[in-house]
Amino acid sequence: MDWRSLKFDWNRARAFLVTAEEGSLAAAARALDMKQPTLGRQVAALEKELGVDLFSRRGRGLELTPNGMKLVEHVRAMGDAANRFSLSATGQSHVVEGNICITSTELLATFVLPPIIQKLRQAEPGIEIEIISTNDESNLSRREADIAIRSFRPSQSELIVKKLSDVRGHLYAATTYLERLGNPKSIAELNSANFIDFEKSGRLLSLLNSRGFELGTHNFPVVTRNHVVQWELVKLGVAISGLPELVGDPEPLVERLVIPGFAPIEAELWIVTHQELRTNRRVRTVFDFFVSEFANYLHQ
Repeated sequence: MDWRSLKFDWNRARAFLVTAEEGSLAAAARALDMKQPTLGRQVAALEKELGVDLFSRRGRGLELTPNGMKLVEHVRAMGDAANRFSLSATGQSHVVEGNICITSTELLATFVLPPIIQKLRQAEPGIEIEIISTNDESNLSRREADIAIRSFRPSQSELIVKKLSDVRGHLYAATTYLERLGNPKSIAELNSANFIDFEKSGRLLSLLNSRGFELGTHNFPVVTRNHVVQWELVKLGVAISGLPELVGDPEPLVERLVIPGFAPIEAELWIVTHQELRTNRRVRTVFDFFVSEFANYLHQ
């Protein structure tokens, strides 16, 4: 390869790729933890170096030009190669001290992880922890996190997974709300109640109707994807919702609905990391610590 023929700046190529994937300079700047004007200058400089326009304006966002669409695939391949290089290099590290990024759902990050993180900090004070609280799936292969706690088993062959526990969910409501409803004891008596759904798609609505309820959209006056907000609304007596028992049972303001014929909602918890990172001593230490502490937490 004639390295002298590579005239463009690879950092600018990264700026181009992230902008293309995020759809705007503002979103790309957040993803790269950069100032938006700096990122914009990098993209503009790359366009000048290559002699082509990579983006056209579309409202507040950016749209790839035909030239940009052709070139972005090459840059994406470069990004994937750089990511594999970083994963492989990180996996060889034998140093425990340093940063580690853990992602989990909002409810787990709020109600389950804190005491485990507290113990981890006491046991390994040299490990600095970043927690990503999201209900969306983080891409471990692209280094969006080092370790993930998930409610499903990933199928990608490059991931290492270990089951943490079976988890059961139930319907919960504030004691005050159940009293207003007359303390219903059957599914039929709950068909006039209000519920909080996870998404506008009617995920909980479909689940409950498949279990014998006869609910409509009018039973779901509140919808939120944020599970912590949902839980606060349940505690205030706004409506009923489904939650894991490890979150719902300890809360004194709510009650688990015991309904004849309504079985618990079964799920599983898995801990996941990339196979390259499993050989990293820091990641292995945290991975094994979480496996042990989750077992203690869930069975105490």
